[in-house]
Amino acid sequence: MLTSRTISVDVKSSHQVSEFKRGLKTSIPLLLAITPFALVLGAQATQKGFSFLEVPLLTGLNFAGGSEFAILEMWTNPPNIMMLIFITFLVNCRHLLMGASLVPYLRHLPNKKVLPALFFLVDESWAVSYADAQKNQKKMGFQHAFSMPFYAGLCFALYIMWVFFTALGGMIGPTLGDISRFGFDMAFPAVFLVLLRGMWKGFNSARPWLVSLVCAALAYLYLPNGWYVPIGAICGIASAFYLIGDDAE
Repeated sequence: MLTSRTISVDVKSSHQVSEFKRGLKTSIPLLLAITPFALVLGAQATQKGFSFLEVPLLTGLNFAGGSEFAILEMWTNPPNIMMLIFITFLVNCRHLLMGASLVPYLRHLPNKKVLPALFFLVDESWAVSYADAQKNQKKMGFQHAFSMPFYAGLCFALYIMWVFFTALGGMIGPTLGDISRFGFDMAFPAVFLVLLRGMWKGFNSARPWLVSLVCAALAYLYLPNGWYVPIGAICGIASAFYLIGDDAE
């Protein structure tokens, strides 16, 4: 009895290690894409007056690249704290939908395990782990489709590399000057285009994306600097609720 139980534990542990390694391996293309993006963010934070210690604190405590860029766009000296909180909420509220999509796969797990895992939920980790869970769902069912070790390996690599390279960008940013002239800032839209392609389910589902894009572009052209971020977020969310209501009818 003891031997069989020990073998079972060893097999489970081996599987978890294998899944963690699979997450690390899957993260490699994403890491190559977000590294220049992280360098740009760190350099921009330094240009806004952040110290070398404050840059990794920003990116480590608010692990969400979109809202971090939005904060820097709206940053003033002294900072308007309430405005920054509002912008962060608007940009990150997409996580409500991302988290809700994972409920069928995570509802059987205890909160003490799920809530820390969701802290590391970003667009990249969600898109990859959600696609992996959907692939496994047919043969394993909802309860076992989502691989937490795979997700952990993916998030571990993304988090460590993100915080490290944003700190590095903050350190070398003053030396290089405006590093966006090297084209590194194209990494962000490139990553999202790839993720959106993987989530494409037809034009009807993509209508809120289009509304958000058009409104943000118009705000970028005609409103003060930084306002395109909340305008795009608000219009995208509002159109999603409106269009979902139309589809339901």
